[in-house]
Amino acid sequence: MTEFVRTEVRGRIGFITLARPKALNALSHDMIRAIASALQTWRDDPQVLGVVLQGEGEKGLCAGGDIRAFHEAVSEGGARKAAIMDFFTDEYTLNYTIATYPKPYIALMDGVVMGGGMGISQGAALRIVTEATRMAMPETAIGLFPDVGGGFFLANLAGHLGEYLGMTGTVFGAVDACEIGLADGVIPRASLPALCELLATGDWQDSDAVLDAARNFVRESLPPAGLAPGKLAALRDVIDTHFGHGDAQAILHSLAREARCEYAGWAQETEDLLRSKRSPLMVCVTLEQVRRARKLSLADDLREEWLMMRCVFNLDGRTGAEGVEGIRALVIDKDHAPRWQHANIEAVKPADVARFFDGERRAADHPLATLGE
Repeated sequence: MTEFVRTEVRGRIGFITLARPKALNALSHDMIRAIASALQTWRDDPQVLGVVLQGEGEKGLCAGGDIRAFHEAVSEGGARKAAIMDFFTDEYTLNYTIATYPKPYIALMDGVVMGGGMGISQGAALRIVTEATRMAMPETAIGLFPDVGGGFFLANLAGHLGEYLGMTGTVFGAVDACEIGLADGVIPRASLPALCELLATGDWQDSDAVLDAARNFVRESLPPAGLAPGKLAALRDVIDTHFGHGDAQAILHSLAREARCEYAGWAQETEDLLRSKRSPLMVCVTLEQVRRARKLSLADDLREEWLMMRCVFNLDGRTGAEGVEGIRALVIDKDHAPRWQHANIEAVKPADVARFFDGERRAADHPLATLGE
């Protein structure tokens, strides 16, 4: 266990609290192991009928993985660099465990919920957001791709929203999350303690009763004050028009041609974002990832993402450590001037992208080979 994860059983509910608020509850390897251990224990405990995931602090549930630790491990080299994939093996196994958990797993997606925070939430039986929720898969900004099952849950959004959200890393709130299918309901942040108290003190007979009670609480809650309106629904057609093109270059050219006054500003901002604030290579890789994931199960998607992560940190010795440079520029040195492998998206060749997908997902020695069996 770890000081950054608290687990307790109250009544017939297991509570998991991420307790690293100074780091926006970023997930360390020890935290992932602690969550997995609690879920394994409660799976076989007849006293526990459901699980609630929550984050400590006002800022949010979880901002993602501990990317500082990734940078340190790769920079240090040796055994520590070699062991970095153990983190992703355990994290992706946890993502799958949550998605297939036999008891209701309820994620309170309050505040910042990004990257790894999405990974431990999207597989939940009930995903609850608040007026403070700020959700995104922003990995392309730091030279990564939307992992933790991101390929799978982005690919299953309507139209080409998955490509748009994955490539741009756009941040969105509770209304959008509910409307596009990445959340199940919204309640006021101030009501979260009452929901937890209800679940902890209820005389539940079975797991279905727990889930029904949580759903009813959400359904009967008053809308939060100050809830920001959604923005994605109004953009759906234009997103599909542009992000449905065959490759990243064609998407950029389409955005540049957007002449309708109503969307000209959005198109220009989106093109500028992709060109100046995202890794050219990872924008292209993410597009391919989301489209491939439409044909994959969650287990196969996680297996593929594990292979892709070896490439992004140059653990296969062939691709250049794009993620290390992005983390350095935005998190370590904070000069916001990453030296990406490619000057622009036009410079990315199909072979550069293909390297991320040439591993064998079903290889017997893949550490996630038995996932889903």
